[in-house]
Amino acid sequence: MGLGLEESLRLSVAALMQATGESQRVLAAVLGLTQTQISRRQTGATSWTLRDVDVLAGHYGIAALDLLAGPTRACEMLPAARRRTAHAAAGKGVAR
Repeated sequence: MGLGLEESLRLSVAALMQATGESQRVLAAVLGLTQTQISRRQTGATSWTLRDVDVLAGHYGIAALDLLAGPTRACEMLPAARRRTAHAAAGKGVAR
């Protein structure tokens, strides 16, 4: 059985945050929300809105449908310029 849309979106956002090295605070600023509101969306306590999906897709430079398609598709479509570098992946200069 496949993932539901909400779970797929949560996993996509988590994967994109990992791929870019962005924190919940960064997403909160992008969406005009608090870090707590992002956390509640990520845990499933609150649903992402269509506006959130649209803004997040624009932020990551991917289509909204790619964001909704799941973490694999979302990360495949993430522009290379948005990915954190190998240096940052080693823990240098990544905001957490």
